[in-house]
Amino acid sequence: MDQQDRLSQAGATAIVTPPHDNLTDRATTILEERLPVFGPEAGELTLFVNGRSVRVIADPASTLAEALRYSLGLTGTKIGCDRGACSACTVWLDGEVAASCMTLALDARGRQITTIEGLADRTNLHAVQQAFIEHDAMQCGFCTPGMVMSCAALVERNPECTLEDVKAAVSGHLCRCGTYPNVFQATLAAARARATK
Repeated sequence: MDQQDRLSQAGATAIVTPPHDNLTDRATTILEERLPVFGPEAGELTLFVNGRSVRVIADPASTLAEALRYSLGLTGTKIGCDRGACSACTVWLDGEVAASCMTLALDARGRQITTIEGLADRTNLHAVQQAFIEHDAMQCGFCTPGMVMSCAALVERNPECTLEDVKAAVSGHLCRCGTYPNVFQATLAAARARATK
């Protein structure tokens, strides 16, 4: 019994379509001529980082974290897990927190990027940065820039934030040293200082 008979017995119908001549001809040409395969190459991107326009050379697969660290030397943005799970790479995109290891550099074009280096003004630390120092909210410091960026975003958005708000803001941050209680105190102190200004 051939395949057609088996399909007929099962109540199915086989439709056999001959290959499209143009596609077959093109495939044959590629194989015969061994046409070179070109991959994506690095190109120049213009990004707006910490209040200024900068140019970087990056390939299409480069993450924003890589562009910030390796092309611009902004090493405050840490790469921890490289998959959006630890939040060490947190920056602001148009004022909102974002995992820069999960954002392609290409996708950050035309957006306002703020890193830990751009959080303070020329003469004063941001209230959250100052409070982290005063409340000893860091130990090894690896997670600190990302924590500060998330906490500062919360304080900017809601100076009357509660402890629960702070816990929610840092819920995606991994601190192996366990400084969370001091981070909470520092952020609430910064919020109080901001609210009284």
